[in-house]
Amino acid sequence: MTAENPDPAAPGPLPDDARPAPAGPSSSGSGVRRPSLGRGSVAMSLGTAASRASGLVRSMLLVACVGAVGTVADAFDIGNKLPNVLFALISAGVLQAVLIPQILRAMNAENARERLDKLLSLSGLGLLLLTAVLVVAAPLIVWAYTTSDAWSDDARHLATVFAYWCIPQVFFYGLYMLLGQVLNARGRFGAYGVAPVANNVVSVLGFGAFLLVWGTAPDRGITDLSTWTTPMTVLLAGTATLGIAAQALVLVVALRRSGFAWRFRLGVRGIGLRAAGNVVGWTLGAVVLEQLGVLFLTNVLGRGARAVEATGEVAAGNMAYTQAMTIYLLPHSLVIVSIVTVLFPRMTAAVQAGNLPAVRADMSLGLRSAGIFSVISAAVLFVLASPLTGALLPSLSAAEVDAIAPILRAMSLGLVALGATVLVRRMYFAFEDGRGLFLIQIAATVTLVAALAVAVAVLPEQWWAVAGGGAFALSTWVSLLLRLRGMNRKLHGMDGGRVLRLYVRAALAAVVAGVLGWGVVLLMDGGAASWPHAVLMTAAGGLVMVAAYLGMLKLLRVRELDDALAPILRRLRRGAR
Repeated sequence: MTAENPDPAAPGPLPDDARPAPAGPSSSGSGVRRPSLGRGSVAMSLGTAASRASGLVRSMLLVACVGAVGTVADAFDIGNKLPNVLFALISAGVLQAVLIPQILRAMNAENARERLDKLLSLSGLGLLLLTAVLVVAAPLIVWAYTTSDAWSDDARHLATVFAYWCIPQVFFYGLYMLLGQVLNARGRFGAYGVAPVANNVVSVLGFGAFLLVWGTAPDRGITDLSTWTTPMTVLLAGTATLGIAAQALVLVVALRRSGFAWRFRLGVRGIGLRAAGNVVGWTLGAVVLEQLGVLFLTNVLGRGARAVEATGEVAAGNMAYTQAMTIYLLPHSLVIVSIVTVLFPRMTAAVQAGNLPAVRADMSLGLRSAGIFSVISAAVLFVLASPLTGALLPSLSAAEVDAIAPILRAMSLGLVALGATVLVRRMYFAFEDGRGLFLIQIAATVTLVAALAVAVAVLPEQWWAVAGGGAFALSTWVSLLLRLRGMNRKLHGMDGGRVLRLYVRAALAAVVAGVLGWGVVLLMDGGAASWPHAVLMTAAGGLVMVAAYLGMLKLLRVRELDDALAPILRRLRRGAR
């Protein structure tokens, strides 16, 4: 719904299940490298941390520009969301399912440079043509997301204008993913994590200029469309697209510095697309199903927000849901995506070599490493939802925080499943099993739509956005369980007992940490509803929860904690020396 050179001289032995297996032969010398999970994920996490920190500043300024609720906020959210939705179709349907595995194969081919040039050239040209078609179709696409009569013609028109400016992001998102995968396959992870900083810098400058010229949004967001002008649209939406372009161009420079000079070269012969093409239809169908669920959710949120807004109350709609999702994805993107990004190239190489024991070992390692972070992250988001929202979005009023925090709390129930399902889903791509993904996505989408439809039938409109967060969490769990079942069959076992024991012990530690964190919130809740108080409450509650969690893991003798912290501790010791 929908992100590099390992240090070969790091001291100390790796644990058995984290020790890299030998790489396959590469006649070209540019084959896929197998960096260790610890060193690679630390490099990726450091870059991602920088991008997320600057991204938080970007989100703060964006909310200050248009608010977290209101007609203009929701119109911009839909217009700016469309590139992400459309790119999800392209990404999972073509790039991840077909082109990325072929990029990994091309790295080990005798004519590696020629194959990569053709793959990148063909992909870039296809992205450019498709983006042009999507821009022309913008009015129809926006209408599909605003079918409710609660949307006025003027509001729908504003969303369409935003979409015209934002949809070109699809091309630059695609370029960013393609070039990033080439860098990752070459063992260079830093640039892929750092590149979004360029996007955030551009956005901070543009949104900052917007605030200097027009000031901040009213406390409850902008609902009067007559106050919105064309220059405001151009600066806000144009800045969003220019930032994504800058993000992609950073990787162009990084790729050249890595020693790979991309030459535009057309041709399809010898690049392996014919054999990989049979997975596209199934995978694209799975993503279409997923986005149909998003389409239903977006319409429900818009209808509910407009209905509550008409009564004069604060309404959590599309922008509020997006801001909750942004906070929800922070721990996932900081750590778990880094783990998956490092593991995926080497797991794919193992699949292509028929080395199932290596795949099983890496799958177990990835699930357990992700679990260490995702379990405590879910607990922190659930317990500290209100102060965390206020701390990260300081321009929000108390009423807006109260509207967003319950959505975040509902989403947090699915964070553990999200961390695991991303890794498992990638492996379906490595096995080129689009049909399996499609069948599983049917169940996930039906779960989301059915749960949300029941909520709409029995709950008042002001709770629909919260129900949307809960339905998303439930569908994530359904997707994970079904994907694990299928992957267990493919790998003839997934070290399930060891993985389950880790999650049970981590959950027990998180419960203890959550109770203590909840006590901190209750003790400090009497303070003034201000940004400094929200920051203080978040810091105090977070420190208590993390300390309690780490202490419990040590008490429960969770070995994976030591393995996860080892690369960080080694770097700290090296820096101290």
